[in-house]
Amino acid sequence: MTWTIAALYRFVPIADPSDFRSRLLDCCKANAVCGTILVAEEGVNGTIAGSAEAIGAVLDHLDREAGIREGEVKFSHSEAKPFARLRVRVRPEIITMRASEADPSRQVGTYVKPQDWNALIADPEVLVVDTRNRYETRVGTFEGALDPDIQSFTEFKDFVERELDPARHRKVAMFCTGGIRCEKASSYMLAHGFEEVFHLQGGILKYLETVPAEISRWNGECYVFDNRTAVGNALSPSDWEMCFGCGSPLSAADREAAFYEPGVSCPHCHSSLTEEKTARLRMRNSQLSRVRDTR
Repeated sequence: MTWTIAALYRFVPIADPSDFRSRLLDCCKANAVCGTILVAEEGVNGTIAGSAEAIGAVLDHLDREAGIREGEVKFSHSEAKPFARLRVRVRPEIITMRASEADPSRQVGTYVKPQDWNALIADPEVLVVDTRNRYETRVGTFEGALDPDIQSFTEFKDFVERELDPARHRKVAMFCTGGIRCEKASSYMLAHGFEEVFHLQGGILKYLETVPAEISRWNGECYVFDNRTAVGNALSPSDWEMCFGCGSPLSAADREAAFYEPGVSCPHCHSSLTEEKTARLRMRNSQLSRVRDTR
């Protein structure tokens, strides 16, 4: 089976997230999709996978309930099942920033289509900012982009306060995986006095899908939040894998390192895992190996 993967979000008022979640969960179960969807009063955000027909049915439901196709929906495909299970959860925010002034339903930056992105970031007056976390930027980023070196998106506010100045940085272009973080980041920066804020419409994934490799300004691959770990130009599979111990993306060099133990730990987490967790992970990996050997 070829799995169809849909990455989706829309900022739209949802009066009763719990009731919305209940109906959506029933629809997802009825169509046997997997993945994660978050629901909040500010909207819906998630990535799901299933047959093309199943994904279409869930999107039709979300269109009736939240006009999801008026937001952002991107498709890709995988020969392997991208998610182990289905999760549909209610959260205070669909992308956590904890800044009430960041309200995409009120104001956002200027959307820039993927085919126009290269020209924008080539402008010497434009500061290009990667809004993603450090484990994502390690896999790849745009040429010349400023890496905020943050552990989570909630730290982006501190980065802006510490490193950016509306008086000096008059044009800022931001990007993220699928576009949702930039919706909030651009809204936050506009609320704090930045005059011209741009963001890549559809995110890195839409850029990699749209822009030919020979003119791409992207270096490396793009980290994704499913079992593929990362994708390259035209959303092709990559050589990156994921550490089960900490979830960090692992390059081929990481997997050759002395502290890499398949299914257990990697150079990024070996020193922080407790003996108890390490033992549990080794037991789990041993059990999975026995299951694989009997197939």
